[in-house]
Amino acid sequence: MRAFREAVEAGDLDAVEALLAKDVVFTSPVAFAPYSGKALTAAILRGVARVFEDFRYEQELAGADGRDHALVFSARVGDRALTGCDFIHLDEEGLIDRLMVMVRPLSAAQALAAAMGAQFDRITEEAQARIG
Repeated sequence: MRAFREAVEAGDLDAVEALLAKDVVFTSPVAFAPYSGKALTAAILRGVARVFEDFRYEQELAGADGRDHALVFSARVGDRALTGCDFIHLDEEGLIDRLMVMVRPLSAAQALAAAMGAQFDRITEEAQARIG
């Protein structure tokens, strides 16, 4: 998933959004229920970009069919270092229709939950502005 990885690494969140399917489902490491839709997922990813520091991908794995990918990353949230993985599935058009993120350790996931919680009003406003 070179295009997604390069867009994230470049901080080009418009390019990231362009890679999302309209009906993408985002599964957060810190929320019980998944989030659906391109506008909301893009807004969440923008929030994550504001929260993560020293983000870098460290490993990339691909499924045999070319539609499943895993991108292992490291980052910080405040003083908490974390390791995580983006699990990505592509639809028939090559767009991301499923994105699940997992992080560890628990203390970093808790710091991420708190930081993203503080972002949620802004995330909601950004998503609604994109829906129009």
